[in-house]
Amino acid sequence: MPQVSSVIEESKLPLIDDHLFSTIHSNNKNDGHELHDFSQRFWIESKKLWHIVGPAIFFRATNYSMIVITQIFAGHLGDLELAAISLAYNVIIGFDFGLLLGLASALETLCGQAFGAKKYYMLGVYLQRAWIILFICCVLILPLFLFTSPILRLMGQPREVAELTGVVAMWIIPLHFCLGFLFPLQRFLQCQLKTGVIAWLSLIVLLMHLIASWLFVYVFKLGVIGTAVTLSFSWWLLALGLLLYTLFGGCPLTWNGFSIDAFSGLWEFTKLSAASGVMICLENWYYRILILITGSLSNAEIDLDALSICMAISSWQMMIPLSFFAGAGVRVANELGAGNGEGARFATVVSVVTSTMIGLGCWFVIMILNDRIALLFSSSEPVLEVVDNLKLLLAFTILLNSIQPVLSGVAVGSGWQANVAYINLGCYYLLGLPLGYLFGWHFHQGVMGIWAGMMFGGVGIQTLILAMIVGRCNWDKERSGKPSERNRSSAFN
Repeated sequence: MPQVSSVIEESKLPLIDDHLFSTIHSNNKNDGHELHDFSQRFWIESKKLWHIVGPAIFFRATNYSMIVITQIFAGHLGDLELAAISLAYNVIIGFDFGLLLGLASALETLCGQAFGAKKYYMLGVYLQRAWIILFICCVLILPLFLFTSPILRLMGQPREVAELTGVVAMWIIPLHFCLGFLFPLQRFLQCQLKTGVIAWLSLIVLLMHLIASWLFVYVFKLGVIGTAVTLSFSWWLLALGLLLYTLFGGCPLTWNGFSIDAFSGLWEFTKLSAASGVMICLENWYYRILILITGSLSNAEIDLDALSICMAISSWQMMIPLSFFAGAGVRVANELGAGNGEGARFATVVSVVTSTMIGLGCWFVIMILNDRIALLFSSSEPVLEVVDNLKLLLAFTILLNSIQPVLSGVAVGSGWQANVAYINLGCYYLLGLPLGYLFGWHFHQGVMGIWAGMMFGGVGIQTLILAMIVGRCNWDKERSGKPSERNRSSAFN
């Protein structure tokens, strides 16, 4: 892998540009030994953290809100329509998201290192290589969309739900190809800290998505097909907006037009992309399996609708912890790169405490307003009753998910990705899934048993293990590692 290794060896900078690096570390001499007051140190570290987390929350929340709005419109069409659009998104597109997002994450290493090494031309080349690889991958996955109905029926899904989900899957094929185009473009811009344009364009597209959903469903009377068409249209609008920004002056240093160099080194890029996707796919697919096996219950349509509503609420809130995942990773990596083990430890503390406090606030909101939030998605009394029964489990899931991603971010910032991948495999698939099956079917607890077993047996144990690893970490030893070695390990994030 000569091209990849040369970039890694030459770049000794973190995955941010010189200006932000100097901004983050400009107060280092005032931190630690000179600031004995804990609250003052906490405030300074919080400002550094939110400089990264704030924009990340904004564009993650607006992007995911488009999906939630689609589920809301489908839910008011009927229980069958909500089950179909939820199954299509959570299983079919969910699988797509995990795979393509994992493949595209290789750009976080390559573009970040190239930008730090001032090899600006290579960012555009890497972007084009990612487009080529992900387009080929999209073509290979296409049969999953073409044969959705028989696949779901083979997995035990009800006939009506499987047939309508198959129709929806056909209409979201444009979204499928959009993801292979959009994900590399987002990472290309993020590595240059051009997050502002992504956030503002996402907000504009969200507003347009809301209007388009109303037009397609209630004015043009296209039903559940209208919701699928609107989702594809909105994501392509976002992708084309970012492309126009890139092509017409937004990235003058890093985009120099299409290059024949993009067709060289494709195999090396593919291997790096595949390695980068392992950790992300293991976690992403786990939640999709939860939706899929719920469809095999006796009261599948109602249970699937209720669980989809709970997952939509949880995923909406999850945009905050995922942003802390990114923020914690950057802060820990920066402090370790600067040789400041105590700073890395304190950044971990601030990140975990802040995200947990936000999770507690969301916990109380769910316990108080859960029934009202569920009304956004459905007016069906049976569905709302099941959602209400799942209220406590949803609240604890949100609290747990406010801690686990931050610890994963700390692990990524410290270069422990390979270890986290093994932990995910063991906790999720060797412990969580069997427990979910045991509680759901053997003890006849239905959707609540499946969810509880997978969350507390899988995510709960994973969080405990990560907390023990982070708590026992020798940060002085971590800071003594060579920067090149940490950068090399981060290539597999």
